[in-house]
Formats: sequence, C-alpha cells, structure tokens
Amino acid sequence: MDYNRILQGKYPAKAHAKRVADYIRSKVPGATGVLYVESRGTKLLEDNDENEPFRQRRYFYYLTGCPLADCYLVYDMDTTKSTLFIPPIDPESVIWSGLPVSAEEAKQQFDVDEVRYTNDINATLAHEGAEKANATVFAIPNQVSEQVTFLEFDHKNFSILKEAIEVSRVIKDEFELAMIAKANDISSEAHLAVMKRVKHAENERELEALFLQKCIAAGARNQAYHSIVAAGRAAATLHYVHNNAPMAGKLNLLLDAGCEWDCYASDITRTFPINGKFSTESRAIYDIVYKMQLDCIAALKEGVLWDDVHLLAHKIAIDGLLELGILKGDKDEILASRTSVAFFPHGLGHYLGMDTHDTGGNPNYADKDTMFRYLRVRGSLPAGSVITVEPGIYFCNFIIDPFLKDAKHAKYIDAGVLEKYWDVGGVRIEDNILITETGSQNLTPAIKDPAEMEKIIAES
Repeated sequence: MDYNRILQGKYPAKAHAKRVADYIRSKVPGATGVLYVESRGTKLLEDNDENEPFRQRRYFYYLTGCPLADCYLVYDMDTTKSTLFIPPIDPESVIWSGLPVSAEEAKQQFDVDEVRYTNDINATLAHEGAEKANATVFAIPNQVSEQVTFLEFDHKNFSILKEAIEVSRVIKDEFELAMIAKANDISSEAHLAVMKRVKHAENERELEALFLQKCIAAGARNQAYHSIVAAGRAAATLHYVHNNAPMAGKLNLLLDAGCEWDCYASDITRTFPINGKFSTESRAIYDIVYKMQLDCIAALKEGVLWDDVHLLAHKIAIDGLLELGILKGDKDEILASRTSVAFFPHGLGHYLGMDTHDTGGNPNYADKDTMFRYLRVRGSLPAGSVITVEPGIYFCNFIIDPFLKDAKHAKYIDAGVLEKYWDVGGVRIEDNILITETGSQNLTPAIKDPAEMEKIIAES
C-alpha cells in the first residue's frame, strides 16, 4: 500500500458524516436536523498550571479529522454541510504558546465546508433549530458542554449518534487503512530495533525506552496503548504493565507495543529469545502459536464467523499441547471440557482502528462458555474491517493452578510435563489483518519467523 501518497489528501470526514447520517436514517426514518459532536476539552492538571495530556475524542475525530482541543462540529443532515468551530485567538495564550490555527488554515487542513469560531456556536445552533420544522439535534450523552444549548430544536436525540459512529467505524476506507498501515510500519521498525538490542539489555525499561524513541523519531509521538515489555515468566501476565524487571537468566521477551498515526492504532506482539536461541521448550510453544496464527489468518475472509476462527485456534493449541504431553486424553473431550482455556484464556483478537480495542465488536462478557467469554468480536467479519489475530499460550500459575485442582480438568493435564514449561512464561504473536471479499491482507510487516528472529538477535 502506497500510504504516503494516500495520506497527502484530506481525512474523509464528510464521507464519514454521511455514512453516520445514513445509519441514523436507517433506524429513524425521515430523520432531519443536525449531528453535533465536541472534541475533548483542555483541562489543567490538579494542583498544577499545565494541561493534562490530551487525547482527542474519537467520535469527534471521525467526523472532522481535526486533532484540536475545545472544538465543535455541526453537520446538517439535509444539506450535508459541515461546520467546524475552533477556539478564537486568545492574546494571553499566544504569549506562551504561539498563534493557534486560524479559521482559514483550518478550512485548508480539514474536510469541512466552513470554519467558524466557538463563540458562534449557540447562535448557529439556534438558527439551525429555528429554521427547520420538526428538526432533531443528535448528540452524545455527557459530551455536550454546559454552555451549549439546543433550545430551538423540536427534538433532542441522545441515543443513536454514538451507536451510529461506532457501527460506521468498523469498515475502514482507503485513508483510514493508510494510517493504520503507516502506524504498523513505524511500529514494526521499532520492534526490529528492540529485537536487535534485546540480548544486550539489562532491564525491561531499556527496551520500552528504545521502542518509544524509534516511534517518536519517525513522527509517531503517541502510543496506541501502554507497551507490554515482559521478560521471562512475566509474559504470562496478559496485560503486564511494570516494564522494569531485570532480564538476567530469563528465556524470552514478549513485546506487545504499537504507535498510533493521527489517532489510528497499530497493535503488534512478538515473542523472541533474549539470548538469540529459543530453548527446546520455548521453540515448541512458539511453533504451536505460530501455526495457530497462520492457520487462523488463512481462514479469514468476508462473512467468516469470528467464533469459528477462535475455535480453530483452540483446536490447534490442543493438538500441539497433546503432542508435547502437556495435555493428555481425547482431544474432543479436552475441547468440550474447555481445559485449553487454562493455556489460552483470552479472545483471538479485536477490531482495530482509532482505538486499539475498536468499536463495533458486540462482545458478550456474560457468556457462560469460558472459551468465548472474552471474545471482543462476535459475529461475522465484514470486508473492510481490520482485526487483530493474536493467539497465545501461557504458563500462568494463577490461571492454571485452579484447573489442576479441578478433577474435571486435571485428568487432561500432565503436571509432570508441565513443570518443564513454566519458565517459557507466555508466547503471543499478533498481526493486524484487513478483511477482504476473498481473503485478507496482513498490514503488519514485523518479523516473526523464528529462525529469522534468532539470526537477527544472534548477530546483533
């Protein structure tokens, strides 16, 4: 994908707004009026005179492509006119922070029809409401500032806009895919840098710092999520956050890290040997997870039921663990008993976009089936969606010990063989996959072939 060419254009905000308006009309026939969204506001740190770190509100960004704080958008559903409201120039602020974006500059940068200043917002809304008979303002609960009023509108709907944006976000257009691809390229280079440094590092925090440095140097200042830099047994903690443990004497590093590019995320995990050579046990587990990922990716295309792909991953895991002797007994009985959940407790992946765990997945965390309870996506996959495929096998005492104490599961686990694998910690491999009509496209170029990883580390 030539994402640099694509990204020379404007973020297609008006096309997104039309898609959202069409969704609303599919649920509210004949709907007329305006869509109203706000950006995140600036807020001072407690007991401090500096602003809190700013993260743009995704619902606003989807309809504007605007990264600025303290802004509003009004989109007329009937005329398709979009009006962006940005903060006016504050002379006191200019002294410290320089000139902000002007209305003229904003009109050039963002895909909107008109740009005004925020002190015009209430007058504009009053005009819109008074001019249209039976008009509705569609807004998002708890995302409307106190000073903003909708008095002239006959109807106010706070129930459908959030849903409409979340559903619309599932299918990505070319521009969105280009941003995800760019984030993936930058993150993949940062993963490679960590791989080349890993055997020389003394502490996990050195590798987190290196990953951040590579991303920021490439123009991606923001991370899509808090990095997981887990050495040894720490890799068995799914969302390990400490990233500060010594690495001496540990087998593998699990690196789950990804930057974002203009509010669009990457989410990549690689697991590799710290000394440049997988131990026998580590390589055996890696090969199982690698097969889980490759076979699951091969099964993807438009209309595939994600539950079925997740089930496939468990079947491959069971076959592999049976071959190693960690599991024992009949594979169909093991699957039916859900014993494999002890080693692969999370869902196979999630939608990816402006959020790492993106919207529209319709999870069911109340599902009584433990194999599917933590799936973040349920249902069939549409073409144009981007999903992560991230199988893993983990050796976590906290998770596995209850299975060993439960006769229903213990009969399928060989505790003696299991003893050899605790130091493996956990292996996860994660790529970002675009679903197409006939298959899929992998957006993640980070190296994952085990022999190639060993070679890179050994020669570094």
